[in-house]
Amino acid sequence: MQLLPLVPPSKELTRDEVSRYSRHLLIPDVGVEGQKRLKNSKVLVIGAGGLGSPVLLYLAAAGVGTLGIIDFDIVDESNLQRQIIHGQSDIGRLKSRSAKDSINELNPHIHVQLHNERLEVTNAVEIISGYDLVVDGTDNFSTRYLVNDACVLAKKPYVWGSIFRFEGQASVFWEDAPGGVGLNYRDLYPEPPPSEMAPSCAEGGVLGILCASIGAIMATEAIKLIIGLGETLLGRLAVYDALDMTYRFIPLRRAPVRTPITGLMDYQEFCGLKPVTTENMTNPFIISPLELKKMQDSGKDMRLIDIRGIEEWNIVRIKGANHIPKNKIMTEEVLSQLNKEDFIVVHCKMGVRSKDVLVEMKKQGFTNVKSLDGGILAWIRDVDQSLPSY
Repeated sequence: MQLLPLVPPSKELTRDEVSRYSRHLLIPDVGVEGQKRLKNSKVLVIGAGGLGSPVLLYLAAAGVGTLGIIDFDIVDESNLQRQIIHGQSDIGRLKSRSAKDSINELNPHIHVQLHNERLEVTNAVEIISGYDLVVDGTDNFSTRYLVNDACVLAKKPYVWGSIFRFEGQASVFWEDAPGGVGLNYRDLYPEPPPSEMAPSCAEGGVLGILCASIGAIMATEAIKLIIGLGETLLGRLAVYDALDMTYRFIPLRRAPVRTPITGLMDYQEFCGLKPVTTENMTNPFIISPLELKKMQDSGKDMRLIDIRGIEEWNIVRIKGANHIPKNKIMTEEVLSQLNKEDFIVVHCKMGVRSKDVLVEMKKQGFTNVKSLDGGILAWIRDVDQSLPSY
């Protein structure tokens, strides 16, 4: 639906700004007043990764006056396939600082506010309250629910996007939208999906250029909200399939059973994720890469099972491992063929999927099975740096 402009116009544009944004000024629906609204706006972008990269670059180029960036991660070589705001020389740097440098190079008129910290229950509402609009480019459900609930409490609209492999989604959420038409993320996902049903891009992969497609939609929606242009995605879910080159728009309605959001919660627990604690680290069913290597060198009889997908198996593998994908090893047919008395170590990429398999195997009576802590990435880091990481 079309909404009134979110931000009032600034007092004036400088001579340099008129020259820079002249192609905007020529559009009747934007014009000088619309550009002044962009100049006066403050937008917080959560995540300077795959979606945050095109969003930040295009909002900076468009003339959004203040861009906030919240990201505590560092640039890794595997990011460069899709996170175009960073370059080779940025590897090892904080993503937020790398992104700021790219924005300053693109448009020196933009003020960039960095938040080099993790968005938490303790700071989310305070940080978000300082902006007109939030753009959420995060890649996990626990943070998405945190962003949603904090935006509801701060009475802020936000643009959301999600990507996986060849498909992307985008929408606009604003609980306090005028006219009583407000929606929030919980109307789309009242409950988080099981963790095994929601793999991250790091586990499932993503076509790099998909980030540009969805990121451009998100940046467009942000600009429309700021200026008051056209029909926003509030009340609609945009679904893009890159393989079929199709867009679908699904109407969204308020969830039938709706609990008012009056405060923040433990989102890790809400999403079924267990935080790392001393108890977890001493879990007798977890084995470290160095412990596994020591057992291998001593000649201990064991069975090492790689439960990743075939695409990951083809990239890199631990010598001596057998490949049984997660969707197969979780079946009764396959488990019945394994000896429950054998010492078995299961592993995946980062140790998340293998813990799910471990739990299922324990239910089926396996008493001597362990999960490799940190997965094959930890093995590469701690044991065999000659193997390629991904």
